[in-house]
Amino acid sequence: MVLPQMNGRELAERLAAMRPGLRVVYMSGYAPEKVFGHGVLEEGMDFLQKRFREDELARKVREVLDR
Repeated sequence: MVLPQMNGRELAERLAAMRPGLRVVYMSGYAPEKVFGHGVLEEGMDFLQKRFREDELARKVREVLDR
C-alpha cells in the first residue's frame, strides 16, 4: 500500500488503465479496519494483511484468479 511517490491503489489504477481486467491483491501491515473505510480501500477489494504464510498468499491468489 505504501510506495515511494504513490500508494498501492494509485499504482493499481494506473496499471489497470493500461491493462483492463487486471486483478489486484492489496497487501499491508496495517489492520483491515485502518485500510477499509478510511479512503484507502473500498469494501470488496481483495486484501491480505501482512505477515502471511505462503499458503495464505497462494489461497488468496487462487481465489482472485478463480473469480
